[in-house]
Amino acid sequence: MKRTTKVGLLMLMLPLAGCATVLSDRQELITEEFMIPGPDRGVQLYVRNKRPRSLATFNPDNIVLFVHGATYPAETSFDLQLDGLSWMDYIASRGYDVYLMDVRGYGRSSRPAEMDQPANRNPPIVRTGTAARDYAAAVDFVLKRRGVTKLNLMGWSWGTAIAALYTSQNNAKVNRLVLYAPLWVRQTKSLTDTGGALGAYRVVTVDNAKKRPTGIPAGKKPMPDAWLEAWVRATFASDPVGAKGNPPFVRAPNGVELDGREYWSAGKPLYNPANIRVPTMLIVAEWDTDTPVYMARTLFPKLVNAEPKRLVVIGEGTHGVMMEKNRMQLFREVQRFLDEPAPEL
Repeated sequence: MKRTTKVGLLMLMLPLAGCATVLSDRQELITEEFMIPGPDRGVQLYVRNKRPRSLATFNPDNIVLFVHGATYPAETSFDLQLDGLSWMDYIASRGYDVYLMDVRGYGRSSRPAEMDQPANRNPPIVRTGTAARDYAAAVDFVLKRRGVTKLNLMGWSWGTAIAALYTSQNNAKVNRLVLYAPLWVRQTKSLTDTGGALGAYRVVTVDNAKKRPTGIPAGKKPMPDAWLEAWVRATFASDPVGAKGNPPFVRAPNGVELDGREYWSAGKPLYNPANIRVPTMLIVAEWDTDTPVYMARTLFPKLVNAEPKRLVVIGEGTHGVMMEKNRMQLFREVQRFLDEPAPEL
């Protein structure tokens, strides 16, 4: 059913669905899904919310908004239920109002018209600045919906650049910032940029995803086979065109790759860490080859105005540790940061 709601200007907000999930501890979670207007005409952004049914009070401390990485949508990682529990479930069940969003070109959000044409007909689309404007629209939607002035932000991989860029320009709207697998200036080659001319988007198959280098030492297996297959099913069903392919594929905008060439691989940061003035956590896994530990260690001392700030390394995990056997280490460390009292001024 369609409803119109005032969010700033008159904006069309479509509640897509609502349901309830009962976790093993009997905590009932409510799920709602929305399509909200993006910052540009015709752009619609997908937003999902989970919270305890009993949650009645909303404040900057108990609201979280997550944004995904460079290739896959938010829901197939942040809200992928493995053994009956997703990271979104974990946070929500601890009394939080939790949101995820897809920037344009990903998941259920609007696909730019260039994605319906052969990739080589157009230049790369959806650069980090554009993604940050989409993220800003989701932030403003949540702030308006809950009647608060700030909230907690969390990004994964490319999402850390999106969230950090946004925060560096909008500190007054951010309570805490979590950068999981933070992207920074490269000393190593990008695993997603294969070189050559960049079209509007790239195509990733299941085989591409499974054969991508992970940095896992011989004899180690951080992700159970059943969990990998669950991720594959969810992820390669998320692209309405790619899901019909044989084999299935996912289309991912190439703006992030062009930013990688012009900024991160060229030794130029895309944002100034000194402009982040909120409590900030960097967290990365030991075997991450996409955003290796050196990136977080290089970025950390540059956060000169983030107070407090924290750097945590999770042992025996890769870039996708939130979907691996050691994911509870990640969940608990981030939760501890979100739960701790505000710093004394």
